[in-house]
Amino acid sequence: MVNDYNFAASLMRILSEKYPTKESIYEKLIYLQSRLSLPKGTEHFMSDLHGEYDLFLHIINNCSGVIREKVDNVFGDYMGEEEIAEFCTLIYYPKEKIEQIKNQGRDTPAWYRKNLARLLKIAKHMSYKYPSFKMRDLIPNRYETVILELLNTHPESDEAQETYYNKLLNSIVEIKSGEDFIYAFTALIKRLAIHRLHLVGDFFDRGDRPDAILNLLIDYPETVDIQWGNHDVLWMGAALGSEVCVAAVVRNSMHYNNTEVLERGYGISLRPLTVFASNIYPDEDSLRAAELATMMIMFKLEGQLIRRNPDFKMNNRLLLDKINLGEDGKPVSVSIGDKVCNLTRNDFPTIDFGNDRYELTEEERKIISDLRKNFAESFNLQKHVDYLYKKGGVYTCHNGNLLFHANVPLEEDGSFKKISFEGGTYSGKNYFDYVDHRARRAYYERRQEDLDFMYFLWCGYLAPTAGREFHTFERAFTDDKEVWQEPADAYYNLIDDVEICDKILEEFGLNSASGHIINGHVPVRVRRGESPIKAGGKAIVIDGGFSTPYHQKTGISGYTLVFNSRGLRLLRHQKIADIKTALAENKDIESVVENVEILPHRITIGDTDHGQGIRDEIIGLHKLLQEYRNGTIQPKA
Repeated sequence: MVNDYNFAASLMRILSEKYPTKESIYEKLIYLQSRLSLPKGTEHFMSDLHGEYDLFLHIINNCSGVIREKVDNVFGDYMGEEEIAEFCTLIYYPKEKIEQIKNQGRDTPAWYRKNLARLLKIAKHMSYKYPSFKMRDLIPNRYETVILELLNTHPESDEAQETYYNKLLNSIVEIKSGEDFIYAFTALIKRLAIHRLHLVGDFFDRGDRPDAILNLLIDYPETVDIQWGNHDVLWMGAALGSEVCVAAVVRNSMHYNNTEVLERGYGISLRPLTVFASNIYPDEDSLRAAELATMMIMFKLEGQLIRRNPDFKMNNRLLLDKINLGEDGKPVSVSIGDKVCNLTRNDFPTIDFGNDRYELTEEERKIISDLRKNFAESFNLQKHVDYLYKKGGVYTCHNGNLLFHANVPLEEDGSFKKISFEGGTYSGKNYFDYVDHRARRAYYERRQEDLDFMYFLWCGYLAPTAGREFHTFERAFTDDKEVWQEPADAYYNLIDDVEICDKILEEFGLNSASGHIINGHVPVRVRRGESPIKAGGKAIVIDGGFSTPYHQKTGISGYTLVFNSRGLRLLRHQKIADIKTALAENKDIESVVENVEILPHRITIGDTDHGQGIRDEIIGLHKLLQEYRNGTIQPKA
């Protein structure tokens, strides 16, 4: 008890350094208690971006349609459709739109004056959720004084205010700073539209610009959190030095024909690999030859990893030693479980069938060693992986919602799977915590067993970032579609069950009556009638296929989930205009809005996680005020 008292007294004295007078406490208490009543900020959730930079940029620029809604609300009664569309395009792409206006000879003082006034009106309309100190943080540097002054003008109140307002706007135009202030206002409006951005995994593979997405996010001014997807942890493992992760990353880049991200985005040369591959597969084109060569390196390294990590439970992925040879000594079939499947090709020039089939050749060892070194020395890649570790994790609990990329491992009866690693047994939340710990240990210590674990998180049946058994070899080298089927965790079938969702939410310490599970990983095939909303809205799967190859399968161009003070809305993006079309025709994203949940009352900051932090701070300040009043601590004069 004495120690507790001393600790509390120490905290009070530390707090008194920050608030040395009663007046400073009064000021802070008034501000904090008032802030609890403001509406909560708008959260945006996106998943499975898969390198689609142009699509991501457009959604970020139009804030998933929020900006168009605000423009319609403010100007819908006296601006026509074409005028609204052009004004929205100016907000989304100010630099490009102004350049277009200049080329058309429309960049008159009147044009700047009109659009600055409109941007100010939208900014005022959107700023009501934010206290004044926060507004200063949101306005781009060097412009905050003038823009704050404009935001605080009330030209409708009296003649003097109207004169002052007009003088401010006219002065901006007269000194030819209108263009700069348009950039600043449009940046502010976008920041006001997205209070927090949740990215539920998978930046990499398929699309060719994951590097550009991460560069944008690193400079993004708003709060971002990331839940790692299996494609992310694969690249993270490769950057940390896992050779099998390196091989899988390169193989995927070859498979999706997006090697530019490696060569231009991250400066990783594939030339030695392609030369080697063309020599051993002379009848294949260079890309296919490189994919085959890398795939065999991957299978060999994967086999070595599985044999030294029995806890991964991946022995059925050991297939190189199940290849059967014909009378002529050439491969003819492969034994998969109780089936024998014919091989679609019989040339495996890098496998020594007379010895250990998982042993790399000398040339393969050199190739993978050099690639590993290139990954480790790529400044951009290391910067991006550092960012993923800083902002990311296996899961996030925020404002009553549970976010993770793939699945919570479940048995068929809905109970949490018990999974053993390093002498311990884990399930549910403590398994997620263990996985997060192992992934971070890989970053800090680079031990082989933890680097191996990163590969397990990429493709392990028991991994919460994957949750299915990959059949890469079967799909590549057999035409038996029965063995192509990839078994998946029971979670994917049970997630539509309300009781299962409640059980998962409670396991993570969330209120099952009001919370939601939000994940991605499995594309929702809207074309087939699938719904992203599960268990009556308890779970929402937001992988709508951002990646272009998925558009034909899903029938849409991805989802954004928006959680504002009124409730949850799901935006189904139908068609994305490219930047050239957006500028030329003022085309916007076409989206269908579905209300997931409309709340009976408006959510305030006091109802959020941040609100709880504010209430804790208020309690501490009241205690310090009491210490001042009873003389235990003397306030400064």
